[in-house]
Amino acid sequence: MAGRRAISRSVAAVIVVVVIIVAGAAAWLASRGGGGGAATTSAGTAGGAAAAPPELTGNFTKDALAIGRWLEEHGVGQVTYTVMAAGDPNSVMRMYGIVEAAEDINDLWSENGVNVKITIKTDWSPDFKKQYDNFKSKYELGENGDFFVNSYIYIAPLASQGRLLDLTPWVQKYQGYFSDFFQTLMKAGQYQGKQYGIPQDTEARPLYIRKDVARCMGWDLRGLDEKVKNGQFTWQDVYQKAKEAVEKGCADWGLIHRKGSAHPDLIQFIFAFGGKLYDPQTGKLVVDKVAIKKWFQVEYQFARDGLLPRDIMSWDWGTQIHPTIVGERKADGGDGNTLFDIGGTWYWTEWQSKKYYLDPKTGERRPLTPEEVAEKFYYTLFPAGEPGKQPVTLSQPFMWMIAANAGKENPHYNDANYRKAYQELAFLIVVKASDPEINAIHSVISAHLPVSKKAANLLKDPQWVEKLRNHQLGLHQDVLSKIADIIDKTADPINIQFLANVTYMLDYTHFAPSHPLYDKLAGIFADAVDKVIRGEMTPDQGVDYIVQKVKADPDLSANVEIIG
Repeated sequence: MAGRRAISRSVAAVIVVVVIIVAGAAAWLASRGGGGGAATTSAGTAGGAAAAPPELTGNFTKDALAIGRWLEEHGVGQVTYTVMAAGDPNSVMRMYGIVEAAEDINDLWSENGVNVKITIKTDWSPDFKKQYDNFKSKYELGENGDFFVNSYIYIAPLASQGRLLDLTPWVQKYQGYFSDFFQTLMKAGQYQGKQYGIPQDTEARPLYIRKDVARCMGWDLRGLDEKVKNGQFTWQDVYQKAKEAVEKGCADWGLIHRKGSAHPDLIQFIFAFGGKLYDPQTGKLVVDKVAIKKWFQVEYQFARDGLLPRDIMSWDWGTQIHPTIVGERKADGGDGNTLFDIGGTWYWTEWQSKKYYLDPKTGERRPLTPEEVAEKFYYTLFPAGEPGKQPVTLSQPFMWMIAANAGKENPHYNDANYRKAYQELAFLIVVKASDPEINAIHSVISAHLPVSKKAANLLKDPQWVEKLRNHQLGLHQDVLSKIADIIDKTADPINIQFLANVTYMLDYTHFAPSHPLYDKLAGIFADAVDKVIRGEMTPDQGVDYIVQKVKADPDLSANVEIIG
């Protein structure tokens, strides 16, 4: 059987139950309950509701076989789901992980005589915020994906609106399996004490430093990561070095960072200045005026001194931001360059798969090689805002989420027992998609960090790495064909060493609040920092703007504390 076998499988006896019922066309249509696809009516539906499906036990093989047999006995030969996922070009295993898991279950069923097949339809977006909006709008029409793979920040609004399935009872049954996951990430998948998301990946957000620019300045970077870790190199020092790089003509810019949103990269400043965004005692969001002002002062000064583009928040990802991060000086025929960049660990492989780099020698755009990325970039934690504060990073784990209406495309969905069977099966697909090997593959090709210890250990296994590089891990052909090129471009020992090197950053990580209104507050932050960088507001005015916007919004004013 193709695919991974990380979850042990015991061979079960084949049980074949054939129940023949003759029913009229009208009765057949009524039994469908609005579900799509062809189905055969069973004894369970002829006289009323179907028999209850088996309860999950925590034994994957036993549970998958039991659900498959129940479906077959009740006349279901085809189960269809849709997965909606989003992210950068290298993160497509967020989508294909579900496809691979479903194929593994199909293989298990086939080997054990279960004549049911799962089909997965895919819906991918490069913009995770747009995909969230798509999911919400499609939910109203009953056209949303059954699986939603996106940032944990969307758990709170979706769960509070009843749009996500509560996975708590099943996660408890599979506690032995999920105990291997990093528990801080499992907690990030919770809302009001219930588990709505299963970690799919996580990341850190380093401060990248161009080694060639540093050499031009005469700056020796050796040991800088330890200085940052110890709070000996702060944003005051970042400013001075950025200024020096531009004044010496070594860089066109001192700093480049994310566009268009204050979440999540830039809110690291709030934590780096000792501020907070959430009060767990009250359950309210927090506007920390002191920390926000200090953040804005940094951005304001960088922009006023020509070290940061004043219109950075509207820069295009593919034609401005990334080309400038990896590029050469304009004076040398490049797109321009920078000394510092606030980015994410996934940048490391994105630079190797996208044609961001304008090669001055050829005049053509191309990806960087792993060796070139390692040669160009040093990386540290996000430095402390000022002496006496601590360095930070920020993680935005992506989660496997299951829609509350999961299974809606299938026969007899309106029957509670069929619906439960489809949703139990959806959970088992997520369990299988969380297989350490699937997670480790995603980690390597996307430069995100693994979510479990077993997956992390695979990254340290040279034999496993070599099998991945040679396409010998048993992925199903339809999945392998979709990611083979990405594997070839990213599964390099240099990249895997990078992931190992940045894992320590998770000890310093923070999370944005899991609160239904945080997205709205982050949007206000984004508007304010954009105005500050452009010079339309001073830092004080930017803070006042946030406060005014919060107070003017009835929902925010009731759910946000303003301190400082």
